[in-house]
Amino acid sequence: MTEPSITSGEQTHSGFVAIVGKPNVGKSTLLNAFLGTKVAPTSPRPQTTRRGVRGIHTSGERQIVFVDTPGLHKPKDALGKYMNHEVHSALADVDAVVWVVDLRHPPTDEDQLVARQVRELPKPLFLVGNKTDAAKYPDEAMKLYRALLEGRDAELSDTMLSAQNNPNAVATLREQLLEILPESPFFFPVGPASDQSREQWAAEIIREEAMKKLRDELPYAVATRVNRWTEREDGLQRIEGEIVVEKNAHKGMVIGSGGKQLKEIGQAARKQLEVFLDRKVYLGLEVIVIPGWREDVEALRELGYE
Repeated sequence: MTEPSITSGEQTHSGFVAIVGKPNVGKSTLLNAFLGTKVAPTSPRPQTTRRGVRGIHTSGERQIVFVDTPGLHKPKDALGKYMNHEVHSALADVDAVVWVVDLRHPPTDEDQLVARQVRELPKPLFLVGNKTDAAKYPDEAMKLYRALLEGRDAELSDTMLSAQNNPNAVATLREQLLEILPESPFFFPVGPASDQSREQWAAEIIREEAMKKLRDELPYAVATRVNRWTEREDGLQRIEGEIVVEKNAHKGMVIGSGGKQLKEIGQAARKQLEVFLDRKVYLGLEVIVIPGWREDVEALRELGYE
């Protein structure tokens, strides 16, 4: 864990809150809603989040460090094992856990896998039923998720909301989390919404747009990184990045006929970057091949999965 930063004045309260759940239940959407800004990528595809992203919310003398985790699942490769390790690491040293479930569906085997991880944790647990606006039988589904936690001794509370469309409910949940934080100096300076570097954040924006555009299994064979970021005197942000694939055939699919696919990915990512940076952006993208990178521990490390 990061060493606490030194603060003075009134007694401060600070702590880590892990956001967990199976893939594609809205964990990153909830994190972004908690913070009021985008620090984690979102897309309709499962397993968009690959590493534990920390989002920082400070209110007065209280600071929450949210840890957005990858979806817990049965791993098929070294990348999947890394993602599950990120979840286990997050749960090992936090002050509270938010378990997000999708109320459009009853619990699945993956939900039961998460329940086994959180049921015996001696930390406050908040069960969040998400996507109520799209669920036909949210109350019935919530009862089934609660049943997975039967026998739990530690503190448990639950709520139902739409992370995307219920800002008041999200704010209420955030206040509840602020109230349970232990006395502690702040872990991060007041101001930044995330502990990511700007390069990591931009790379995730690019990967999000790639995942939206690409079909079938290809999105899961794609990684991204930003190699250079410079700012001109007129304020233009020049960002140069790479989209990494496993096979030469994948490279052609990402580039597309006449470069059309790559251009669309770049345009969509640039628009997002310009909105959040409030600056004009030049985004240069190159597609490179690292054979079998999802099974290559060294390649995973080079791509930031360590």
